[in-house]
Amino acid sequence: MGSILEKSLVESLIPQKAPFVMVDKLLFFEENNIIAGLTIPNDNIFVQEGKFVESGIIEHMAQSVALYTGYQFYLKKEPAPTGYIGSVKDVEVLELPLAGEELVTEVKVIQEFMGITLVDIITKRNGVQIASAQMKTVLAK
Repeated sequence: MGSILEKSLVESLIPQKAPFVMVDKLLFFEENNIIAGLTIPNDNIFVQEGKFVESGIIEHMAQSVALYTGYQFYLKKEPAPTGYIGSVKDVEVLELPLAGEELVTEVKVIQEFMGITLVDIITKRNGVQIASAQMKTVLAK
């Protein structure tokens, strides 16, 4: 699958709306795997003193998972359901990126069952891992 760099299309695949959008590109997609990106705007609500704070990184990770689900439904030509974070664990933020830098986040699906998805997530900046987490998401009925 080719990448989707058109911000408006990416935004249409997730339930979040501006100014709360924390993904702006889909770089790679295959079954059980997505790579999403974000170039951090200076005016992002999670930028404090020029740095993208931990809660922003976690939200970016969660929206990368939402993009995975949204793109799956887009390919089936179906509307994507709303999902919720069921749990977040093993969060490790090693470094805070700066406004203007690009995050690249890989989501690997460990298990999907009855609308519940368990994923491992790694976020990199300039090819170097700066954060990781495991999340469980639940689709609304």
